Amino acid sequence: MAAGRRWTHDELLVALNLYHKLTFGQLHARQPAIVALADKLERGVNSVAMKLCNFASLDPALKLRGIKGLEGASALDREMWNEFHGNLNEVVPVSEEALRKLFGVDESSELEVLPREGVRVLKRPPTGPTETMATVKLRRGQDYFRDAVLNNFGGRCGVTGLAVRELLVASHILPWGAHPAERLNVRNGLSLSRLHDAAFDLGLIAFDDTLQLLLSPQLKAELSQRTVAESFGAYAGQPLCLPDDAALPDFGFLSVHRAEIFQKE
Repeated sequence: MAAGRRWTHDELLVALNLYHKLTFGQLHARQPAIVALADKLERGVNSVAMKLCNFASLDPALKLRGIKGLEGASALDREMWNEFHGNLNEVVPVSEEALRKLFGVDESSELEVLPREGVRVLKRPPTGPTETMATVKLRRGQDYFRDAVLNNFGGRCGVTGLAVRELLVASHILPWGAHPAERLNVRNGLSLSRLHDAAFDLGLIAFDDTLQLLLSPQLKAELSQRTVAESFGAYAGQPLCLPDDAALPDFGFLSVHRAEIFQKE
């Protein structure tokens, strides 16, 4: 490994992908996913961790929480940040595909970034007929969004704290179909259980400007049902649970959801 080797465009693309799948407090040399990426890139783990901390200094979501990264971001870092976030729908799938290739993941497997474990590769069920390039691109973006959102919430449902990853959904605040520019924006995502994801999409629940859970009149009318009381009534008025260093959901997006989807009457 050459000392002081310059980062390439493709390396930075993969590093940015991983950056958005970790919270700021996880950007250190002992983080299993960073260790795994450093090994694949044949770079020192401290170098990779430092690069991610440089990206953190460019992240407006962290600035909103008063968090500062390292002030060593290069001109290329800034260029890559702008390229990545200037066209998420095009660049994110490319970065996800590059990460998969780096770890030798074929079409019969899925790749997940798990902060406690590192990078996990799992066999996935057959998809049937050969997928088109457009379908693969779509799935790569969805894979990225799911990992980034779930990890941003600490791998838990933001309402209940449920930590069974298979039962969690990366829910879009602004609907996928109506807001294509925000489809892969991590701040347009909530980690919710499958039940609460369905309720959110149907406008049965929402979150206010302090991130507290709101129940629709329709749902309140059903609180006599034990399941409704335990799954929703017990959490009404409580704020979404996120790590202290997580990127907050976009309050403007939540406002749009309340205005256009939430069932108020």
